[in-house]
Amino acid sequence: MSKPVPLSRRLAAEGMGTAFLLMAVIGSGIMGEKLAAGNTAIALLANSLATGCALAVLILIFAPLSGAHFNPAVTLCMAAQGKITKRDAAAYIGVQVLTAILGVAFAHLMFGETFLFASTKIRTGGSQWWSEFVATFGLLMVIWFCVRQNLSAVPLAVAAYITAAYWFTASTSFANPAVTIARAMSDTFAGIRPQDALPFILAQLAGAFAATAFASWTLKR
Repeated sequence: MSKPVPLSRRLAAEGMGTAFLLMAVIGSGIMGEKLAAGNTAIALLANSLATGCALAVLILIFAPLSGAHFNPAVTLCMAAQGKITKRDAAAYIGVQVLTAILGVAFAHLMFGETFLFASTKIRTGGSQWWSEFVATFGLLMVIWFCVRQNLSAVPLAVAAYITAAYWFTASTSFANPAVTIARAMSDTFAGIRPQDALPFILAQLAGAFAATAFASWTLKR
């Protein structure tokens, strides 16, 4: 029987994975916008593909250590299902938010941007909030169905879903409270105004718990 991974190592994995995820989101957004010559579709394509590819790799390498949540909504749902203790969940979420912000700052430094600065990109309204509910519902549904059915392709399934959700949701699928908080500190292609962040987060949490309830019911043995 393998020994449990110490919390310190799990937090290190969550932190490193979350930071690199945000570097992928923000960095590819900046690069895409620079190279797209005003073509928003091309910039979004670059942003979504880079994020999806990075997410697949990060889940693959860090899942054996921490579970590769990189997302407070995932961690809260895992805690609600007894997959992680409340104490560990609180530590996970603190590290996720902190390292998400650091990931944004590191991406800015790579492109010569200000370390951290509030976004002015407007993302608000009922269609945006509903999009975040749907995006996060789908993400947690993918995770739960893969985990409960012991499917081995979780990294690819999650990455493929997020890449697709960039395109079929009006909000471009943040689906992650830590990502939302961090992106509020980047006035770039992938940013969101700080005042628009809270409704996104509430919609994300609602979608996550709705998906968890749906998966628990449909997969009940």
